[in-house]
Amino acid sequence: MKLQVTHRTRYAYGAPVRDSFNEVRLQPADTTRQRRLAFRLSVQPTTRLASRLDFYLNTVHTFEVAAPHAELVVEAHSEVETCDTPALDATATPRPLAALGDCARFADCYDFIQPSTFVDVGGDLTTLAREIVGAQTDAWQAALAIMHFIHGGFRYQPAVTTAHTHMREALRLRCGVCQDFAHVMLGLCRTLGLPARYVSGYLYNGPADQLKGAQASHAWVEVFLPGHGWLGLDPTNDQIVAGRHIHIATGRDYADVSPVKGTYRGTTQRELHVEVLVALLGP
Repeated sequence: MKLQVTHRTRYAYGAPVRDSFNEVRLQPADTTRQRRLAFRLSVQPTTRLASRLDFYLNTVHTFEVAAPHAELVVEAHSEVETCDTPALDATATPRPLAALGDCARFADCYDFIQPSTFVDVGGDLTTLAREIVGAQTDAWQAALAIMHFIHGGFRYQPAVTTAHTHMREALRLRCGVCQDFAHVMLGLCRTLGLPARYVSGYLYNGPADQLKGAQASHAWVEVFLPGHGWLGLDPTNDQIVAGRHIHIATGRDYADVSPVKGTYRGTTQRELHVEVLVALLGP
């Protein structure tokens, strides 16, 4: 599936600001299930862009705007080709949960079984996680059970949470958006010893589909299963990740993969406008 994404972020300030330093994570990743065909990033006011890889090997573009400016616009254009077949189907039974203790010794997994900025692990979450999984001993089926629980028990409702809402608050409210659902799933999976990481990206919603979180930045979870690697699950839509999902960045939670973040000197009065358009280019 060939997909095109336009992501436009605009900050309008109440008075001119200066010394703006920013990080952008908007470039699609090259993975075993996705190939980046094109990417272009532009910033207004015009400035020099630099790029690097962060600790989790996400591409980060950085820039600064020292001169006074009343508006900052960051626009990314991407084209990708994705694999339309899930990496693992819903009936696969790859590894028992009891065998995942060894994952703590894997460098690629260690960070993703720990608590993080927006995610707790253990404590009273243990009881809930065990109730959700029940007698299930298979790691993949346990992850699917957690995904089904969140999709069935939480209401998708924008504007009740923010980008800084902790999973505990989302769990209490039983509502939120894709970021909140991903954070709750991360906590429950990690509590069971199942390595789980946060994925930021986009979701293509075809003309006849009714998927939540499309035409905006999207988020889901990848769990690690020995012998299979990282496998994506989307609790917002109760789906195994496949060709409709465009992978941008991974981290412990949202704090590691924010699309645009930075600092500046000046007024605290500002308005943020974000527009995302995901279009189908071809099969």
